[in-house]
Amino acid sequence: MAAKPYHHPLDRLIIGVDKALRVIAGVASASRPTPAQHAPDAALDQAEQRHSAGLMRVNHVGEVCAQALYNSQARYAGSDAMRAQFAQAGIEEEDHLAWTAQRLAELGSRPSLLNPLWYAGAYALGSVAARLGDARSLGFVVETERQVELHLASHLDKLPAQDAKSRAIVEQMRLDEIEHGAAALALGARAAPAPVQALMAAMGKVMTRTAYYI
Repeated sequence: MAAKPYHHPLDRLIIGVDKALRVIAGVASASRPTPAQHAPDAALDQAEQRHSAGLMRVNHVGEVCAQALYNSQARYAGSDAMRAQFAQAGIEEEDHLAWTAQRLAELGSRPSLLNPLWYAGAYALGSVAARLGDARSLGFVVETERQVELHLASHLDKLPAQDAKSRAIVEQMRLDEIEHGAAALALGARAAPAPVQALMAAMGKVMTRTAYYI
């Protein structure tokens, strides 16, 4: 059996910082083509374009936070299975990051100016969750994905009906988030306490309302 690669704590720190800088700078590569590639490009008036951009900026911030959460939880995970799960989910979340960034550019807009703050806050939350043990950490993932899935479903209602490109991206993201939550459950997630769920929902509302504009 091949020996597992050993990474010195300083190496892991450097890798983590490099990942953070890439995410914050908007450097992301997708492993899958954007779901929008075959969707028709419809004309949007100024108000519709601005609204779609605001919603996609919120979704992009969600993916910045997802990268931070998975990076921190993988760093402090207690098992190889956990680390592998977070790594795989992180790859799919990076797809989302790249897709939403591309769509923002197509809509003539930009990512949130507060991305460094969003990343730092999510990384701190993920670190705390991971320190509570694998089962609690997975429970945090399940609740996060549940709330994100609901949030994405609401965006399908809010996006302009003719904006098929944005809608295709959001729908694929929604399906991926459901899978991530199911995978965490299968690994033995322990439900997050009700106060934690309420706090996460409140923080999510602050983030979505702010990121829509800034």
